[in-house]
Amino acid sequence: MPAIRLGVVGLGVISRFYLAVIESSPRFELAAVCDLDERTLTGRRVPAFRSHREMLDAGGLDAVAVTAPNDVHAAVAADAVERGLPVCVEKPLATTLRDGLAVAEAARARDVALFTAFHRRYNANVLALRDKLAGAAPIAELTVRYLERIEEHVGEDRWYLDPARSGGGCVADNGPNALDLARLFLGELTLESARVTRVAGIDRQAVLHVRGSAPAVVELDWSHPGETKDVTARLADGTVLGADLLAGYAEFKGSLWHEYEGVLRDFATAVAARSAWRDGGLAALDLVDEVYRREGV
Repeated sequence: MPAIRLGVVGLGVISRFYLAVIESSPRFELAAVCDLDERTLTGRRVPAFRSHREMLDAGGLDAVAVTAPNDVHAAVAADAVERGLPVCVEKPLATTLRDGLAVAEAARARDVALFTAFHRRYNANVLALRDKLAGAAPIAELTVRYLERIEEHVGEDRWYLDPARSGGGCVADNGPNALDLARLFLGELTLESARVTRVAGIDRQAVLHVRGSAPAVVELDWSHPGETKDVTARLADGTVLGADLLAGYAEFKGSLWHEYEGVLRDFATAVAARSAWRDGGLAALDLVDEVYRREGV
């Protein structure tokens, strides 16, 4: 099959993982890039644009990956879908449930895939835990911890610290990845309770209690010293099994290289599936929306 000609919108801290996978994968060809910052466009070997609409209008694309700030995910995805292009969107799919639903409906109408990039579900340690659980006793309780000091992770992408642009803070940004991990092990989730701590209008910590086939606690923190990201399953027979997402990856953000290989592998599948593709993008956004509604945000 011919390579999927991919346009990448947004050249911030996460884009390097996409670009590395595209370069090494026979399934994809980098066809264009877009970013508002001209400095990031210098020296590119493909057409480079400051406007995503100009990039889309130039043609030559089979699909689009959106790694721009959270507040423009829905708008960029909608413009790509309008032109009949499947879209891979970094989580969250949108910063409001209304916008996410609108993009999803447009993708169904145009019969193209709308794919949300939950990279942590492709983590090798997570997948090893899932394999161990396949023949074990049922899960009695799950804990997902997603803890980091956000300032150490965003580089020059300071928009993460603007609640209007990130969507609210750790619940809107890290929440979808952590909730997707809980969903991976427990199926569809409902929110039971939430406690969110905000500083200067942005959520810095949160504890979410959700339930699928078993109860789960999702802990989020943007003020944590260092970095802790793990999943712990307590089984009905008392056994405790876990996965440290960072174990074996000494490099800062080192696990993301192989996780994004999984993201783009599944995105290629989604492109072929067209609007029949389903993932947890809207489910995570719905839970985040409910957290904020309960908190009165």
